[in-house]
Amino acid sequence: MNLSVSSIDDLSARVSAVRDEHRLHFPGAATGRQPVHTVYIPADRFAHSTPAEYGAEALRLLNTHTPGAGSFGGAFGIDPEIAGLVRERVAAKLAHEPVEDVRIDFEDGYGTRPDAEEDAHIGQVVEEIGTAYQAKTLPHYWGLRVKSFADGGHERAMRTLDGFLTALRDRLGRLPGGFTITFPKVVMAEHVALFVEYLDRLETSLGLPAGILRFEVQVETAEAIIDHEGRTGLRAIAGAAGGRMTAAHFGVFDYTAACGLPPEEQRLDHPACDFARHVMQVAFAGTGIRLSDGSSNVIPRNDGPDEVNEAWAVHAAQVRHSLRHGFYQGWDLHPAHLPSRYAAVYAFHLSGVDDVIGRVRAWQERAAVGGHGVVDEPATVRALVDRLRRAVDCGALDESALPEGTLPESA
Repeated sequence: MNLSVSSIDDLSARVSAVRDEHRLHFPGAATGRQPVHTVYIPADRFAHSTPAEYGAEALRLLNTHTPGAGSFGGAFGIDPEIAGLVRERVAAKLAHEPVEDVRIDFEDGYGTRPDAEEDAHIGQVVEEIGTAYQAKTLPHYWGLRVKSFADGGHERAMRTLDGFLTALRDRLGRLPGGFTITFPKVVMAEHVALFVEYLDRLETSLGLPAGILRFEVQVETAEAIIDHEGRTGLRAIAGAAGGRMTAAHFGVFDYTAACGLPPEEQRLDHPACDFARHVMQVAFAGTGIRLSDGSSNVIPRNDGPDEVNEAWAVHAAQVRHSLRHGFYQGWDLHPAHLPSRYAAVYAFHLSGVDDVIGRVRAWQERAAVGGHGVVDEPATVRALVDRLRRAVDCGALDESALPEGTLPESA
């Protein structure tokens, strides 16, 4: 073949440099298990038994108000064909792993208290964490939410984190795995940079490996979406985190209040929240930073069936809204949220799961013979496999149901 351009070596080298630069900023999606929720518990109410107690109360509500597949399907809007299976697996989950991620809260759910009182609660929390760790009952993921740097709580936040980690080192001699810090109400990337500088100092003082202290930010201010210079603020926040940022959690109530929504419209499925979530998705796609939705503030006022079922219906609908928008994690604030969380998540994963498995297997088989006649694009197949893996991770699906093998490199 005759060619007119004698050499493209210089262009190839520049293309490779651009590719390397892109990979630096967009290393790909996060790997490993993502929890379906984070349960926030005020620090003064946390005990080593709290996750199990939440599970027991959630299971009691489930058995009281939805004793069979019919009532269960009706309460959570689940197809009768899978309602029995979903209920069975939700009940098992509540009995064995009701809380996948717990955040011990020293911020809004805890409030502002005298230093001596908060210091005492830090000591109590350390003892409870130590007991849970030694008994092997600590949730898979766990951590603290400290006060915000945006509203004058920065000194208390740093004191709380230092006191907690120092006492935990003295109690256990190590930092148990799965630990995450929640950094709330971010308004400026510079606050994140200062928090990272503090974490550097804290690791050095504690003798911890550099970079081991990771955190998630809460996107709950308008300034986090559009910053003071009119730019999208989230990429700057991630850049200021210096590789320590694991996730971005949406804060529905602070955000909707900041946007001027009336109280009755401050809800997870409001279009204003959809906008913020979509900005988060675009800003963090391919960065390895995970996304989590916020919480519902609707809980039953008593054990009456009308109260419980109304709260469940609202919460399950909001969880489904999050799932449809690609947010696979959210906040739960009450034991009554656990049945509706798992019911909605499990039904989402199990609805049409045979079709999902069939499509993945068909793609694999066709790929093995050259890929002819493939309908699904590789990116779609990857999304299908991710869905199956999420289902296995949370307990909705048995691992044995997954197609054998992994996706080829081209996917």
